[in-house]
Amino acid sequence: MSTQYLRPSSLRHRETHYCPGCGHGILHRIVSEVIDELDIRRTTAAVAPVGCAVVAYNYWNFDCSEAAHGRALAVATGIKRVSPDLCVFTYQGDGDLASIGLAETVHAANRGERLTCIFVNNACYGMTGGQMAPTSLIGQKTATTPCGRTPDTGEGWPLKISDLLAQLPGVCFVARCALSSPKEIQDTARQIKTAFQHQLDKRGFSLVEVLSPCPTIWQKNPVEAMAWIDTEMKKVFPPGILKTP
Repeated sequence: MSTQYLRPSSLRHRETHYCPGCGHGILHRIVSEVIDELDIRRTTAAVAPVGCAVVAYNYWNFDCSEAAHGRALAVATGIKRVSPDLCVFTYQGDGDLASIGLAETVHAANRGERLTCIFVNNACYGMTGGQMAPTSLIGQKTATTPCGRTPDTGEGWPLKISDLLAQLPGVCFVARCALSSPKEIQDTARQIKTAFQHQLDKRGFSLVEVLSPCPTIWQKNPVEAMAWIDTEMKKVFPPGILKTP
């Protein structure tokens, strides 16, 4: 019997440091498979800022750089402008991209930087202990909203970053996906491949938001966490293509 399932060349052999049931491992493999399919491993550069995936370079077998918290798109802009033939992407969580890095996110998108952003939305600050993130849901209990997020008490509503960026003329492609089923994992891979292809075709800014589980902070087992994406997160962040050329 022939082997049908191999490790992508762009993915290193490493023991994971992520929590059981975390979506980062799935997404790391998706990104690696897409890069192999496009045959761009030697011309790809990733930027990961502070967050659970700050050591993504331990897993990916291509050039990677770290950035200060929230500054990944600023660093990626510099790399892309110096080396425009590289395929440059950022890999950012919701706290990083939509909070401390919101200005960098909006302005990179508004300038139409020819970059790809993979936006991991797990509705919390995972690495720092589970505080409320800009994407935390109404009623969601976090370390800083122990009674649940309530807009009436000044905590605001979940920030729909993909919907906001899709309005900007410099943005060419925005999609929202999930990791809660095999079918949706396949769709996530297709959308990330499409986003990379737009960059290779020298179009504008592209972003793929991925709804990802965080069982530890959500205080759920991995199966329950996947179900929570379907029953709760998708109500606020429905998957689909929000903008395409």
